[in-house]
Amino acid sequence: MRKIFVLLATIFLLSGCAESVALLGPSIGGASNGKMLQSSFNTAVSYGVKKQTGKGPLEHVRAYAEKVNPEKKKEQCHSFLEKTNSEICYIVKKQLILTKSKIKILD
Repeated sequence: MRKIFVLLATIFLLSGCAESVALLGPSIGGASNGKMLQSSFNTAVSYGVKKQTGKGPLEHVRAYAEKVNPEKKKEQCHSFLEKTNSEICYIVKKQLILTKSKIKILD
């Protein structure tokens, strides 16, 4: 009887510990598979780019899109799920045509 009481008391007292360990699990697992390292690296690179150029990475992307597509033309994208009109599709297709023409020149 005493063993059962000690076992139940121990389970009752330690049941609160299981919840906090469950919350620590994702952070411990993230550190082991490199998510924390990747996040730190991305932050460091973003800071370095901003310090060197005065613009963040996303601002560089916006400036490039504005340079390549100043009229903000949209083109139809085909996805396996749906068709959409997007400025990104226009820019990507324009870059593909430019790259193909450069490859043909080299051949």
